[in-house]
Amino acid sequence: MRRAIAAGPRVTLAMKVNGRARRVSVPPMKRLLDVLREDCSLTGTKEGCGEGECGACTVLIDGRSVNSCLVPAVQAQGATLLTVEGLARGARLSALQQSFITLGGAQCGICTPGMLLSAHELLRRARGRVPTDAEVRDALAGNLCRCTGYQKIVDAVRAAASAGSRVSPDGRVARAKRATTARRTTKARRATRSGASWHDNSRTKARRSR
Repeated sequence: MRRAIAAGPRVTLAMKVNGRARRVSVPPMKRLLDVLREDCSLTGTKEGCGEGECGACTVLIDGRSVNSCLVPAVQAQGATLLTVEGLARGARLSALQQSFITLGGAQCGICTPGMLLSAHELLRRARGRVPTDAEVRDALAGNLCRCTGYQKIVDAVRAAASAGSRVSPDGRVARAKRATTARRTTKARRATRSGASWHDNSRTKARRSR
């Protein structure tokens, strides 16, 4: 099938990929996944099942996630595409990427690019609001991971979305963790003070009763 497509007529596609204008001459029915990997040398997008079931090949077309293994190249004409390579700024990873590393959301790496793109779409829609666990799981429902459970992935997405959080260069989700620690410390202090106050009052009442 792929050989037959490759031997057929070709079209020249003009599209913007990761902020850069690209022109490629390809068969119109060639899979977008193959165009990105073979003609644009963007190998971050992975092929998993090749049937649109696993989400490993997820990219964004005009801001919406698609399974690139199912998209004919001709449908990308004039579109704006985002692949996992477009999330970072040079050598600097995005907060979402760093959060995946910090919180253990990345395993073997096959599903990770698709997870990141689906999560990126969710966070853009959230516009600064931290999505719930259920919202994250729903957004990632089309992305399968066979290495581990999904909780660390969900945690990584929500940590990256936390209001005012920044991922520091040494790989810690700094403000998010500090806020959690501060809340726990405050609760512990209140509990300690409450217990001490109750204990002191009890001793005072006991002395008076004597």
